[in-house]
Amino acid sequence: MRNKYSKEIMDENKNLPFEEFAKECDIVNSTNPKNAINQIISLSKRFNEDDLVLIYNNFFETSDNYEILMFLLQKIDKLKNKKSIPVLIDTLIMKSKLSQRIKDIDSVTRIRINITKALANTKDSQCVYPLLYCLNSKDENYKIKLSCAEALGKIGDKYAVLPLMNIVEDEEESSVYVKESAVSALGMIGDSKAVDSLLSILESKKGFLDKFTFLKERALEALNKLSFKGDRAFNALVKALRDESPRVRINAIEVLMNSDYENSSDLIKEMLYDNSREVVQNAVIALYNLKGYSILDEIINSETSSDYAKEEAINLKQDLKEEEDSDEE
Repeated sequence: MRNKYSKEIMDENKNLPFEEFAKECDIVNSTNPKNAINQIISLSKRFNEDDLVLIYNNFFETSDNYEILMFLLQKIDKLKNKKSIPVLIDTLIMKSKLSQRIKDIDSVTRIRINITKALANTKDSQCVYPLLYCLNSKDENYKIKLSCAEALGKIGDKYAVLPLMNIVEDEEESSVYVKESAVSALGMIGDSKAVDSLLSILESKKGFLDKFTFLKERALEALNKLSFKGDRAFNALVKALRDESPRVRINAIEVLMNSDYENSSDLIKEMLYDNSREVVQNAVIALYNLKGYSILDEIINSETSSDYAKEEAINLKQDLKEEEDSDEE
C-alpha cells in the first residue's frame, strides 16, 4: 500500500496538502516543540528536495513557535533553494507579522538575524535590496543592521557598494558598529570605488575615540583587500602609523607591506622604534616579507636598533631555522 503522501500522488494532485502536514506535525499552537520537530524530521524522509522546500516554506510562514522556526530555518538554509528566498525576505521585512506570531522581541530579533545569514548563504543578488532596506531603516534594531551588512559583504554584489559607502559617510548614523560592519562589507565585496570612503575614516580627527579607533582598524583591513594608489592613500597610511592605537599601527604596517609604494620599507623601519612590542614584532615580520632573510641580520647588528627589534629578529631567525630543520627531516 502506497503512502497517501507519496511522490506519485503529489505529482497527480500537483498541490501539497499543507494543512494536513501542519496538523500531522503539530506546527500551529504546538505544545510540544521537540515532538513537532521529530514529526517534521519523519515527514521529511518521505519527500524529495523540491517538495521539502515547499513544505518547509509553508511551515515557516505559519508556525508560532520559536524552536520550530529556528529548526525550519536551519533546514531551509541547508537546502539553499531559491524558492525559499521570497519567504525569508518577507519574514525579515515584515517584522510586525512575525511579532504577532512570536511575542518575545529578543526571539524575533534572533530569528531575523538568522534569516540574514541564510540569505547571505544563497549568494543571490535578489537579496541585496531587502538587506539594504533593513540596513538603511532608521528605526531598525542595530543587531539586524550589523547582520545585514555582513550578509551584503558575503553576497558580494557590487550594487551594494554605493549604499554601504553612504552609511560609512553618513554623519547621522549614530552607531559606529553599523559603520564598522559596512566598512567590513566593503572590504569583502572588494570594489575599488570604496577606497575614498575608507580613506576619509583614516583622515578623520576623531582618532581619540576608542570606538572610532575600531572603525579605523576595519577601514585598514578593508583597504588591504582593495587596489589603491596615489598621494592621498599614502598620506592616510602614514597618519595611521602615528595613531594612538597599536592595532591601527599594526594594520597600517600590513597594508603598507602589501602595497606598491616604493618607500614602504623605510616607513616600516621607523616602526622598529615603536613603544609597543607587538607593533615592533609586526614591523620585523613585514620587513622580512619585503626584504628577506638579510634584513634580520641588519636589524640584529645595527647599533641603533631597539632591544625589542633585535629580540624579535633573533626569535624570527630561530623560528625560520626550526622550520627548515623540520622540512629536512
